[in-house]
Amino acid sequence: MHAYRSHTCADLTAANVGESVRLSGWVHRVRDHGGVLFIDLRDHYGITQVICDPDSPAFKAVEKVRSEWCIRIDGTVKARDASLVNPKLATGEIEVYARDLEVLGAAGELPLMVFGEQEYPEETRLRYRFLDLRRETMQKNMVLRSDVVSSIRKRMWDKGFREFQTPIITASSPEGARDFLVPSRLHPGKFYALPQAPQQFKQLLMVSGFDKYFQIAPCFRDEDPRADRSPTDFYQLDLEMSFVTQQDVFDTVSPVIAGIFEEFGKGRKVDAPADWPLISYRDSALWYGTDKPDLRNPIKMQVVSEHFAGSGFAIFSKLLEQEGTEIRAIPAPTGGSRKFCDRMNAFAQKEGLPGMGYIFWRDGDNGMEAAGPLAKNIGPERTEAIRLQLGLGVGDAAFFLGGKPEAFEKVAGKARTVIGEELGLTEKDRFAFAWIVDFPMYEKDADSGKIDFSHNPFSMPQGGIEALAGDPLKVLGFQYDLACNGYELISGAIRNHKPEIMFKAFELAGYGEDEVRRRFGGMVNAFQYGAPPHGGCAAGIDRIVMLLADTANIREVILFPMNQRAEDLMMNAPSEPTSDQLMELGLRVIPKE
Repeated sequence: MHAYRSHTCADLTAANVGESVRLSGWVHRVRDHGGVLFIDLRDHYGITQVICDPDSPAFKAVEKVRSEWCIRIDGTVKARDASLVNPKLATGEIEVYARDLEVLGAAGELPLMVFGEQEYPEETRLRYRFLDLRRETMQKNMVLRSDVVSSIRKRMWDKGFREFQTPIITASSPEGARDFLVPSRLHPGKFYALPQAPQQFKQLLMVSGFDKYFQIAPCFRDEDPRADRSPTDFYQLDLEMSFVTQQDVFDTVSPVIAGIFEEFGKGRKVDAPADWPLISYRDSALWYGTDKPDLRNPIKMQVVSEHFAGSGFAIFSKLLEQEGTEIRAIPAPTGGSRKFCDRMNAFAQKEGLPGMGYIFWRDGDNGMEAAGPLAKNIGPERTEAIRLQLGLGVGDAAFFLGGKPEAFEKVAGKARTVIGEELGLTEKDRFAFAWIVDFPMYEKDADSGKIDFSHNPFSMPQGGIEALAGDPLKVLGFQYDLACNGYELISGAIRNHKPEIMFKAFELAGYGEDEVRRRFGGMVNAFQYGAPPHGGCAAGIDRIVMLLADTANIREVILFPMNQRAEDLMMNAPSEPTSDQLMELGLRVIPKE
């Protein structure tokens, strides 16, 4: 017999009754039923019930074991009484009568229990991640992740892509986040960088004639942490294609993503790729208050400035006299009660705004009537015009925010989400996708007034070099994102493969030609030797699995994540270097004052 097991803890059935078997695993829990001991023995595959009574030579050893001890059991398979069969277990028809036990690894007092899936502080879970990962939910999440990656690879190969690995140590690049720098021992005073993405290398692969590339790529970004983003590293499905348009990229990657969600979505509705709308960045911000809209929520915001211009509601009418301001309405079907309206007004105040104006419609003595302070101020004609524009009726409401869109857009988007959820308008068992297109190439820093790239700096501007001759803030790029249920899953672009357009694009962002050649010399040189038109995208593996696992915390689907302060509590990283290491690298750490 094998040294540790003849079967896994999910293998045994009634067909094995009478056999002598050997199992190894962890003690999930121990139960004492009147002197008869029961052990739920667990391994990666499942659980088998082990029974031991005082007649067994293993009884004294079994009495000593505790939760999460790693043990080996020798015993005989017995059928359970019909009344004791557990249909929830693959091994629920049988139990193993223990004849011998060997402790493979004893466990001390547990900082967290594996059995029972209890809640523990995240810091505890991350410090003892090796225990946390033994829990059923975490085992399922990591198996899901592995299966998703395997399926993605198969789907990409089936589409004619080949997988290539790009360097992990490279040069610094302005990708929109901070680099992790790596000091060079052989070149004192110089630094490598961990790649924020394989961006330049995958473009160079296209110049090298490979036509279709993909990789499950590790990416490294020194970012501020969020619940849906890792602060240090993450994995993405990275792909690039030659001789393609924006639509070609959509047609290639959409079936892959849809197929993954159909395969692993547990029966939830997946919108067909043909139904994924193309929404401009500008419209997405207007309608949904974000560039990653949740289309499960049917609410679409609208501009209603004309109904308040010159009205009796002085706050809005005076606001509209200022340049660049507007009033937007958030329709709230079925939200027509003063209690709900007051609750949403309080929500806006918590978000830092003075509040949200509202109107709700109800049955009155003479038919439908509009209620709320706004209705009284602007009068019945304007109120009715608003109702007709928004398509609302009795029992519905509308909320209003005004000012410069950049000041209230984010809160408006949050309010739309809250309204949809509280009124039960948002579909829960659905994955709703949308391509967000026509991103602005540039943005202006609110403090410095400096023009910089707002998205990927290597994107082709719509209209080519001629588009770069005017106002940079009006230049749109061939850039696109795929949103799903309020998250960004994919980001990509058609690339800028012409040196003269690249130099001009970077010049508008404050990078001279010499600096572009210095920082991106490899790409600039390559583009002078017959570069093909090319484009691609990257899909966040962690975020895809997070949605499929139905969790809002990305750390639930990453094996060994950092905490919110970008610390690895289990491995004690980041750590202080030794003086020898610093000396070898020619570095000195300046202590904080």
